[in-house]
Amino acid sequence: MKIQYLDLIDQTFEWPQEEFGFDDQGSLTFHEIELMKLIKEHGTPLKFTYLPKISQNIHRARKWFDDAMKRLDYNAEYHYCYVTKSSHFNFVLEAAVKAGAHIETSSPFDLDIVMSLYKQGKIDTSKRIICNGFKKEEYIRNINSLVKAGFTEIIPILDNDHETKLFQKYVSAPMDVGIRIASEEEPKFEFYTSRLGIGYKRILPFYNELKESNPNLSLRMLHFFVNTGIRDTAYYWNELSKTLKVYCDLKRICPTLDSLNIGGGFPIKNSLAFEYDYEYIIGAILEQIKSVCEAEGVPLPHIYTEFGSFTVGESGGMLYKILYQKQQNDRESWNMIDSSFMTTLPDSWAINRRFIMLPVNGWNREYERVFLGGLTCDSDDYYNSEQHINAIYLPKFSKVKDLYIGFFNTGAYQDSIGGYGGVHHCLIPGPKHILIDRDDDGNLVTEVFSEEQKSKSMLKLLGY
Repeated sequence: MKIQYLDLIDQTFEWPQEEFGFDDQGSLTFHEIELMKLIKEHGTPLKFTYLPKISQNIHRARKWFDDAMKRLDYNAEYHYCYVTKSSHFNFVLEAAVKAGAHIETSSPFDLDIVMSLYKQGKIDTSKRIICNGFKKEEYIRNINSLVKAGFTEIIPILDNDHETKLFQKYVSAPMDVGIRIASEEEPKFEFYTSRLGIGYKRILPFYNELKESNPNLSLRMLHFFVNTGIRDTAYYWNELSKTLKVYCDLKRICPTLDSLNIGGGFPIKNSLAFEYDYEYIIGAILEQIKSVCEAEGVPLPHIYTEFGSFTVGESGGMLYKILYQKQQNDRESWNMIDSSFMTTLPDSWAINRRFIMLPVNGWNREYERVFLGGLTCDSDDYYNSEQHINAIYLPKFSKVKDLYIGFFNTGAYQDSIGGYGGVHHCLIPGPKHILIDRDDDGNLVTEVFSEEQKSKSMLKLLGY
């Protein structure tokens, strides 16, 4: 009878998988990282970032687009941009730009990061900077500062009429810009149209007004983005089709327009059963763009993508120890972790985001169904089958044998949402964070980025 946890996984999923395996003691590895070794050295809770995964995903996407363009005879350029809001850490930005990614920003402080990278010699003034988001005066002043510093490939994406007036006020030198389309939302949304961008029917009049009022601004890019991300659905293809119609109409009256930004939103692996045919989707998008443009007699646009979670999400992980098991009734066993989901994985409770969750050790034990609880006194600090699709099964808890678990592909947004280094719910401290890289010989190199947060730093923030 197959009752071990390994049997459960083996008969439910394809196992082992590309990034997961076992060490010599039968404990879990992630990209050949021996997780129990990390735990013994650094303890838990422990956050880690595996830096090579960032460059790997950038190179994968660029190859998919390059291959599809060659196959389809799509004679234009492709540009990969990293979305800074996914993770602003310097080690992420440095890994992304080193792998050839350009940068997409959404706030004036992002441009301070760009300037910092430039002063450190990490980028030069030819780096493409796509400036997205709603722009106040400070944002536009910072854009202008980069232009004065010599950056030649900055493209602010215009969101509204008010921004055009601010550009007229603060920008006197010639500058390329884009226009963001306000796409219609998926039917299940509470509203019909995105609050960001210009409506489809308003794009051409908006451009004509821009040309009249701001002769220094040249329209170079049309920006298309949907909240659901790039998925093989009727909704996505319909919105893309409408965008292509607008692009062709706009190109006929705007000779400087030469680029189409199809936004971002490539999904990342959130389950051992995850399936997504990236190469098919990319090929289908480029094929549709080429088909429409050729039918309309319009030159093929250069393609830009903005990938945040896809770039950095699969590089991250969180490791916890199961402190104790509480039997609350005859059916519910609560495994209590040594941290808080609200502090370390806020997406799991804020928007019901799923992550890959696996035990680090104990794979040869019998398994049981459990709920996972965090340390705070909040009823929402949990991760279980009520919030997620599948029930949670783990090796049986033992008071004499420690059990550790890991959440994987957690590298995007968690620190931004949870507030890195700030004050957290119930004053649960931020975890220790380590960076994992490989040297020139392929050996793993580990560096402590930050120690576990101390009470002194939180009390200082609170005025004590």
